[in-house]
Amino acid sequence: MAKESICMIYFLIPVFNEEVNIPVLAANLKKYGTESSFFVFSDDGSIDRSRQAIAEEFGMHSFVILGDGSNHGPGHAFQLGFEWILNHASDSDKIVTLEADNTSDLDILPIMLTLVELKYDLVLASPYAQGGGFSQTSALRKLLSFFANMIFRLAFDIKVLTLSSFYRVYRVSIVRQVKSRFGRVIAEKGFLCMLEILVKIIATRGNIIEVPMILHSDKRAGKSKMKMLRTSMEYVRFLLLSRILRK
Repeated sequence: MAKESICMIYFLIPVFNEEVNIPVLAANLKKYGTESSFFVFSDDGSIDRSRQAIAEEFGMHSFVILGDGSNHGPGHAFQLGFEWILNHASDSDKIVTLEADNTSDLDILPIMLTLVELKYDLVLASPYAQGGGFSQTSALRKLLSFFANMIFRLAFDIKVLTLSSFYRVYRVSIVRQVKSRFGRVIAEKGFLCMLEILVKIIATRGNIIEVPMILHSDKRAGKSKMKMLRTSMEYVRFLLLSRILRK
């Protein structure tokens, strides 16, 4: 009798100077360090001991550290990780993307994984969904995020509430379809990358659902890597130039 193949879970985690956050991240992820999980760290030119910390904390698990030592932006880090996973994964496998700074609530991950098993292509962790929210996030950042989400939902007829969160679960098959249709999974190098892949999955008619999440900014050691002015300008450019949904 043929052995049943294992459905793998690939954790794709972009990293930029997260040395102080890695030990807590490893402790939080320890329950997922099984034979069916693989940790893909995409290092975006860290100049601290992030790579060494990953090797020390995840040495007992299956993992890889990607990156050429230069800082390109989170979009480049995600693209590098997605490409690596597509070259190693089967269509039935899952990809979990999350922040390295411990702001993602792993308590809801079992629910997100179950929803993918129910044939959803993408599950979003949303602080805007009923039951979600923010912990110690500045009023300015929440306000800018709210208006950006509202504008893009109207412009692209997006029904989901959160557009830019890193914390998601994808079916590998939908990511492969995005690459087949658009040539690459992500072209944007900055934080706009999460909106880009979301819009591409919508254009590919993927099934999407949200689950509520509390964004725990208070659990982050150090400052956020997002530059609000630069990111806002990227959103404006994307809004004016994007033709993704017309393809």
